Amino acid sequence: MLSQYWRTATGAQRDMEFRDLTARAGLWYENFMKNADPRTEDWFLMSSPLPQTIIIVAYIYFVTRLGPRLMENRKAFHLKEVLILYNFSVVALSLYMCYEYVMSGWGTGYTFHCDLVDYTDSPQAVRMAGTCWLYYFSKFIEMLDTIFFVLRKKNSQITFLHVYHHSIMPFTWWFGVRFAAGGQGTFHALLNCVVHVIMYSYYGLSALGPAYQKYLWWKKYLTTIQLIQFVIVTTHIWQYFFMKDCPYQFPIFIYIIGLYGLVFLLLFLNFWYHAYTKGKRLPKVLQAKTWAHPYNKTNGEITNGNGFHCDKDK
Repeated sequence: MLSQYWRTATGAQRDMEFRDLTARAGLWYENFMKNADPRTEDWFLMSSPLPQTIIIVAYIYFVTRLGPRLMENRKAFHLKEVLILYNFSVVALSLYMCYEYVMSGWGTGYTFHCDLVDYTDSPQAVRMAGTCWLYYFSKFIEMLDTIFFVLRKKNSQITFLHVYHHSIMPFTWWFGVRFAAGGQGTFHALLNCVVHVIMYSYYGLSALGPAYQKYLWWKKYLTTIQLIQFVIVTTHIWQYFFMKDCPYQFPIFIYIIGLYGLVFLLLFLNFWYHAYTKGKRLPKVLQAKTWAHPYNKTNGEITNGNGFHCDKDK
């Protein structure tokens, strides 16, 4: 019916309908943003979701289309020094965010149960909001993981799940910073920073070369650490549904975090089953996506990045 209407409607009618639809969308967005946190309104990238959407779309286009096309007839870049600097920089940033999350709430008053967002201008509340913004911004920095894959012509590592993870995290966290910069919805960010300290330390040491492999005996525990991370995140966030009275201001974020944690928990359990129980090669959809084992045993190459990396058989 709608398609028939558009075929028979005049140009003036279509213009009127389009203007009406645009006006309604604008009114909805205006009412929606009335509930946003005024403290973060003027912060970088926070005025509107449009700038980050442009960045994310450009990222997806570059790593899936433009980048591989530009590199098709070029030699792969050797980025050993860049990877070393990048990985240990992410380690330092993750350590700093861990400290800030602990000092702004998770070690100074949060109960790990029903923790509400503090929207006051108190130093601690603003510090928590600032840490949330920094975590959000760090997701754009981590997009370099995929860009390094492109420059090094590791296109097999650029799977749907990898790109999806690096795209959805900053997009959803924009709403987190604008509406709920604090409270129980930030626990997974703290835990993720802890895991990133371990992960990127491993990536950095691996990038130093084969001489340092003897110090990486703990490589086999990386996947286990990731699995534990998602178990803890899922357990923590899902307790909300069993609380009798928890007036958390934006329950939608609880659902998003809970679903996200559960999905990746299932993905890791699937990996664990195939890699350790059955001893078989990973399913193709999960190849190169285990957030662990970036050092390739076959040829000694480093597959650096965040989001489901594993040893791949050549």
